Amino acid sequence: MLIGYVSDERFVAIPGVLLEFEDENASYEARSSASGAVHADIPDGSYRVTLNKPGYGAKRVQMTVRSDEPYQFRLLADCLLGYPWPKWVKSGEQAEFRVHSPEAYELELWRYGLKKELIKKLGWYDEHGPRATVQITPDGDYSRTGVEWNKFGYADPTLKQFVTAPERSGLYYFHARTKSGLYFSFPWIVAPAKPTNKLAVLASNITWNAYNAFGGRSNYINADQLPSVPIVNSRQELHRYTEANCVNYAMSAYAPLSFERPESINLIPEHEQVTDPIEGRAACHIAPAEWRLLGWLEREGFEYDLYAETQLHFGQLNLDDYRVLVISTHPEYWSREMYYKVKEWVQEKGGRLLYLGGNGVNCEVEFLDDSTMVVNNGDERERLRHGVEESRLHTRVESEANLLGVVFTTAGVMTSAPYQVMQAEHWVFAGTGLVNGDTFGEESLHQRCPGGASGHETDKMSVNSPAGTQLLAKGLNPDDGGAHMTIYDTQSGGGAFSVGSITWPSSILVDDAVSRITANVLNRFLGEGEANA
Repeated sequence: MLIGYVSDERFVAIPGVLLEFEDENASYEARSSASGAVHADIPDGSYRVTLNKPGYGAKRVQMTVRSDEPYQFRLLADCLLGYPWPKWVKSGEQAEFRVHSPEAYELELWRYGLKKELIKKLGWYDEHGPRATVQITPDGDYSRTGVEWNKFGYADPTLKQFVTAPERSGLYYFHARTKSGLYFSFPWIVAPAKPTNKLAVLASNITWNAYNAFGGRSNYINADQLPSVPIVNSRQELHRYTEANCVNYAMSAYAPLSFERPESINLIPEHEQVTDPIEGRAACHIAPAEWRLLGWLEREGFEYDLYAETQLHFGQLNLDDYRVLVISTHPEYWSREMYYKVKEWVQEKGGRLLYLGGNGVNCEVEFLDDSTMVVNNGDERERLRHGVEESRLHTRVESEANLLGVVFTTAGVMTSAPYQVMQAEHWVFAGTGLVNGDTFGEESLHQRCPGGASGHETDKMSVNSPAGTQLLAKGLNPDDGGAHMTIYDTQSGGGAFSVGSITWPSSILVDDAVSRITANVLNRFLGEGEANA
């Protein structure tokens, strides 16, 4: 009889796992097959099950064998991982660091600005019990519920591991390392206890979570739910690769995604500096790329308060306390509440928005609680068939072009190129020496799509762009897929400047024109009482 399957933290099948099933009357043994399947001739009922395989954390679980419902056993590989909880705090608040390690580990707290700054050595962590720093994951789909680390065996308050957020707002990283050479780093967003500057910057942590596949699901891998059978070969089994028309979203509903999971995609190598190239598939569009913008702000002398997007959603960021809001790189997923808060602030209250990214505000998320979100992708086939809605957000709310001035299209996707100047007389180009027809943004740290500041994913003007939106420059990407650099102002004194490109922050430290243009806009937007254009 098929009892269930055994898989790892990626929902990849684990063969050769030893399992022992015990009840009051008997003990049964089994071993997982090549597909991770567990077959055993045992009656239905409740069992204590012990799982063991070298290279993975052994555990015991209480489960019920049911012939009509295969059980999903989950094991965690021996490696170094961690995350703080909460992942976003205000200065002076505490978070608990939750680390999984097969051996003793050292932990440090660093601040990531123009330079990496060591804030505090938090110490070495080990336990008397063998392998007692190895964490346990729940069985089943814990991408919905969280990994629940530090839950088992941490009842003693002295075993809880807390750190207090530093006074200075910013992007912080924990560095974990072991004597054998394992290393892992994980981010922590620290907002100010109260506003200290006129400039607020949003870290795109909702997007980070949407792309985080820890547990076997993200909004790109098994977006709707975990399949009934663990993965053996991704190219043969995952919908992402097997769907003939390359439609990612073909469901009406999607299971929740928990923030309470490690984010391997946000790891920054220990010795990487802010001006180093950004290597890897994920790093170039999430926290490591956003770090480049923060480093540039500090290099140019712009003081800022950093917040998580979730803090905006849950009311911990009052936009009225700020003159300028910056969103960057890839802020793809927003809640309806966030969208309307920012739109009202820009278009009715005189707020000024810098959108220094691409494929932004493209899809609505809803929050079930402060640690769980649902992504409302909808059925992409229906949206494409109608041909009216410009984005997933447009289907449920309105086109994001109404706020940003631009909206993502697939033209030019996964390419990069420089921009070409179209309105050199505009003040955004002051001091650059550029004239109409000139190009800029050739230099970039973005290694996934090298080639320039317009790239990876790009946004363009549409019929839903606000009246008076000006096209200042345009990327030279193939198939007319270049990003549109735009600006508009409002009667309330507000306005929005958009670059429409994920790769813009990857160019800002190494391309003089990209740097100067961004500084021009910030200086103008921060200037009290000055016109936007």
